[in-house]
Amino acid sequence: MRELGRRLAKLLRAGDLVMLSGELGAGKTTLTRGLGEGLGVRGAVTSPTFVIARVHPSLGEGPPLVHVDAYRLSGGLDEMEDLDLDVSLPDSVVVVEWGEGKVEELTEDRLQVVIHRAVGDTTDEVRQMTITGVGERWATADLSVLAA
Repeated sequence: MRELGRRLAKLLRAGDLVMLSGELGAGKTTLTRGLGEGLGVRGAVTSPTFVIARVHPSLGEGPPLVHVDAYRLSGGLDEMEDLDLDVSLPDSVVVVEWGEGKVEELTEDRLQVVIHRAVGDTTDEVRQMTITGVGERWATADLSVLAA
């Protein structure tokens, strides 16, 4: 998952929204950790479950990473507006765990990553992923570079 995050980071740029979904323990935060490494951001990428969102500034010329865990949020975009993601999005890569039904209205362009694993599997077993680009930004992107 971490390696996939590093590879995915090479495709991302400021203004990109990445929505991650999958069961608890599927590897969403591990994938985001790899994204942070690939983007070259400051700070350890950990689950923002209790703080809801963390901003990791770039250590170089790249965009910052905004990592959001929407698991505890139930109010859709209205509740998400308090996080000012619409302000952060143009200049950052925004990754939202558990964002389905909550952040789609932020932009017409997003990358949806669904991580599948057997429920109850907490080992390092292989995960299956479905990566879907939505919108004009992803219409011509070569997502095949993410295949393992």
